[in-house]
Amino acid sequence: MSPAQVALLATTASEVDFAPGDRLFEEGQPARGCWLVLDGCVALDVTFPGRGEVLVQTLGAGDVLGWSWLVPPYRWYFGATATAPTSAIALDTDRLRALAENDPAFGYPLALRLFGGLLDRLQTTRARLLDLYRSARES
Repeated sequence: MSPAQVALLATTASEVDFAPGDRLFEEGQPARGCWLVLDGCVALDVTFPGRGEVLVQTLGAGDVLGWSWLVPPYRWYFGATATAPTSAIALDTDRLRALAENDPAFGYPLALRLFGGLLDRLQTTRARLLDLYRSARES
């Protein structure tokens, strides 16, 4: 992204803090928000019938949390809870989506950056699932 695009992105940003146990969002609810974790830890979970919430991944400093705001139907596919005092940069995703839709020269590089991070997240989740599957077979 160009310096001007980064400056535009910054107009949607604010600093936030979460205490341990704060629930940032629930699976299935409308997706609003995207955070760059500066410090702390956030656990991603999925609800399985009969098992409740199952930990999928933990995120820490440098990780991006919240992708579902970008793609319809704009619903969370995971839940998220701070597990330690956590500081983050929050993005106003309603405003960010409007900026991206109105200016494809801004929206395209933004989407590429987000999808690059999403690909990393999918690979990490894949490795975790393979490990869980392997562990279940060995039990």
